[in-house]
Amino acid sequence: MTGATGSFLDRVQAFADTRLRPRALETDRDGVSPDVVSALGEIGALNHLAPESYGGAGLDVHGDRHLHEIIAGACLNTWLVWAQHAPIAGRIGEPRSELASLIVRGQELVGAAVSDVRRYPERFIKAARTPDGWIFDGQVSWVSGWGLNRSLAVAAVDPAQDSVITALVPVTPRMVASPLRLSAVTGSHTWRVLLDGVVVPEEHVLSVQDLASWRAADLAHSSDAKPHHFGLAAAVLRELDASADPLARDVAAAWRPRIERLRADAYRLTDSGGALDLRLRIKIDIGEALGTVTRALVAARSGRGLADDDVAQLHARSALFLLVQGQSAVVREAQLKHFSDILRFSAI
Repeated sequence: MTGATGSFLDRVQAFADTRLRPRALETDRDGVSPDVVSALGEIGALNHLAPESYGGAGLDVHGDRHLHEIIAGACLNTWLVWAQHAPIAGRIGEPRSELASLIVRGQELVGAAVSDVRRYPERFIKAARTPDGWIFDGQVSWVSGWGLNRSLAVAAVDPAQDSVITALVPVTPRMVASPLRLSAVTGSHTWRVLLDGVVVPEEHVLSVQDLASWRAADLAHSSDAKPHHFGLAAAVLRELDASADPLARDVAAAWRPRIERLRADAYRLTDSGGALDLRLRIKIDIGEALGTVTRALVAARSGRGLADDDVAQLHARSALFLLVQGQSAVVREAQLKHFSDILRFSAI
């Protein structure tokens, strides 16, 4: 890790420790604030994956994972808003439009509306070709950071060509949004958004992929345990370690080695392109681990753990959210099979 990279991660860690973690409950209640988004930009976290000529931090994959762990462990609401935006600046590369230039320089927060491709052909954003670009129509199931971002990265399907068009789309009056009544990540500004004939010029297109290639890449991505799982786990273990109850500290001591092994195995298999079934198994296992340690934290806090001013219930709800965040049909099938197998094997 270079000095510049280390300095950047140190700044993010300090921001997480002094600004995000102490206000995590407030953020869950009141929402991620524009001031937090601005502060993320000021420390370079809105374009850390951009080319260094545009202010990027020059992080390798290990540094990027560490960054996600830091932010997710401090405030999952902030992480969700930021994580929708973070990869886009790196994906843009050399900007072809003023909008892309603002994003790649970390001056504009962009939301992500890409997961509806998984539901094609039952439900999706439709892309229709025009002489100068595309027209996007359809309802996005969820967008985080709505009201904070002035543009979206939207993945739409062109049924005529079985292709996926991903493009930057400025927020316009042709987008009608409605809030989702979530019980977790309630401060993430997550809304449904209807696109009604939104014009997308060619200069805003980031990629055009055939549908089969998009699905193969998405399957690999959605099957992995991710840094935010381990960032949340670290936060919960920290809370258990700080408990006055020695039995709560015993839980942390018992589960920390298991979570560290899952983390090491997850990153190793991702980097080596390991078998998807093994990667999926680890994702299920870290979900189970998060469920266990968050329940332990609620139990350790007793009735106080259910109060809305205690992080125990916040972390427990966050663990539930991560069961379905980024969930493909393959992941869901594996999760449900796992829950069925628990009873079957315990009855033997």
